[in-house]
Amino acid sequence: MYLRDYGDTEIGGFGISSADDLLLIEDVQLVKQQCTSVTVAFDDTAVADYFDEQCDAGRRPEQFARVWIHTHPGESAEPSSTDEDTFARCFGNSDWSIMAIVAVGGATYARLQFNVGPAAYISIPIEVDFSSTFPGSDCEAWEQEYLACVRSIEAKWWHSRTASLFDERLLAYDDNDWFNSLEAALAEEDYFD
Repeated sequence: MYLRDYGDTEIGGFGISSADDLLLIEDVQLVKQQCTSVTVAFDDTAVADYFDEQCDAGRRPEQFARVWIHTHPGESAEPSSTDEDTFARCFGNSDWSIMAIVAVGGATYARLQFNVGPAAYISIPIEVDFSSTFPGSDCEAWEQEYLACVRSIEAKWWHSRTASLFDERLLAYDDNDWFNSLEAALAEEDYFD
């Protein structure tokens, strides 16, 4: 929850499971990522480094590479179409995987998916297991991890140039043509560098 609430974008990470209970997440590990309020994009090299580190620590892939946890900065924890596409693309070849979402408003979502045998999925509850040992909160370390890994990349056109773009170019068009006008205006300038 500390990482969820630290910034105003989505963030994502991998759940690290107990060796004895793969559904018991003992830690969440962030990797370098670029984030917006609706997307998370992991750095491929950082993911490869994370996998190497986990193998070097003696963990099996089912302990560190099957649970994808990410946040939603709003009230809803329901997966978006982008979430579904990402889950299918990145975890669809695993024998099993979990997508878990924790929303700022407190809502949660988790789905266990099986990709072998008769492929299936089931919604599963998320709960805090207070009977398990926990080494303690380390907000300073969590903050350092967040600052080292998370980069917000909100699109420029949501900022100051949006007003001038709408004022100068779009107000001259009727309601039926505003989208094409916006698309043409964005193509003329580099709003996403």
